[in-house]
Amino acid sequence: MASVEVRNLSRTFGAHKALDDVSVRFEDGGFYALLGPSGSGKTTLLRMIAGFDYPDRGQIEMDGESVERVPLEKRQIGMVFQNYALFPNMSVAQNVAFGLDVRGVKRDEMARKVDAALDLVQLGKLGSRRPHQLSGGQRQRVALARAFVFNPRVLLLDEPLGALDKALRVDMQVELKRIQREIGITTIFVTHDQEEALTMSDRIGILKDGRLIEEGRPEEIYNRPRTLFAATFLGDANILSGIWNGEAMVLADGTLIRIGDVDGLSTGGKVQCAIRPERIRILADGVAASDNKVRGKITRRMFAGVSSTVFVDCLGMTMRVVVPNAGMELLRDGEEISLTWSKESTIPVRDSR
Repeated sequence: MASVEVRNLSRTFGAHKALDDVSVRFEDGGFYALLGPSGSGKTTLLRMIAGFDYPDRGQIEMDGESVERVPLEKRQIGMVFQNYALFPNMSVAQNVAFGLDVRGVKRDEMARKVDAALDLVQLGKLGSRRPHQLSGGQRQRVALARAFVFNPRVLLLDEPLGALDKALRVDMQVELKRIQREIGITTIFVTHDQEEALTMSDRIGILKDGRLIEEGRPEEIYNRPRTLFAATFLGDANILSGIWNGEAMVLADGTLIRIGDVDGLSTGGKVQCAIRPERIRILADGVAASDNKVRGKITRRMFAGVSSTVFVDCLGMTMRVVVPNAGMELLRDGEEISLTWSKESTIPVRDSR
């Protein structure tokens, strides 16, 4: 297994800058998600690490060894694509054995490794089947087994769950994480699914326009985002803008909003803050408010099973509040309510441009 470090990586295609001075370290044995909108550079970065393309500038190191000019076949990297890329004319076992065969592994050892890989992905009894005889989740497991059967240094996953339906995708998230933990391989995972990134990864890197906007543990980025883009792209957030007066943020209508983390804020300067919808409470009669309290009117409610998103007109905007459905059945459109949240839930964010 190996750690991977990317330093000042840049790549341009014509006038388009796909990667712009990206630096990040992927720890040995970790599970790292690359998240971002289409065209953000996440797949380009993955292809650079794999060796499908070379950077215009910058370095790629594996355990301290520079590999940015090393050919793909010499990097010892396993990769799983969204479409799985299985050979339809081969059995499951032959598909898994393909990488071993081209590396000249002896037949007895090959059979042992293939059996062990299929057992790990819980397909030990299906080695003789062809890909068309498998479900989508089973084909994904075959592709995964083929990617790690030859003991690669790093495993790269390019949206491997994107072709699965939601229920199966959730099941495969659990399985993929289990397999990654069992083999202990450094894994870099590209996805556009925020929930998938939060659920599966040890660390997340968020890319936008070829730049790494923010990276860290999922809990850190979600609960304490540093940038406006991270706050609004990873999950949902209400954004308030105002002027810092040294004690609170003053909104355009004069409302004072208490903020928890005020380091770096200059008196008289403009400030933006993010508030996660689930951090806001609808204040019931007789219940004490937190640090911030505002009045508003419900405009609509979006049901989502165990919870609902309530849209409330207040502070010159529409604020979103996530509430559990139990006990909230009496909320009605047009009803005036009070909202409250703590100052620690009001997170200053900077512009990511």
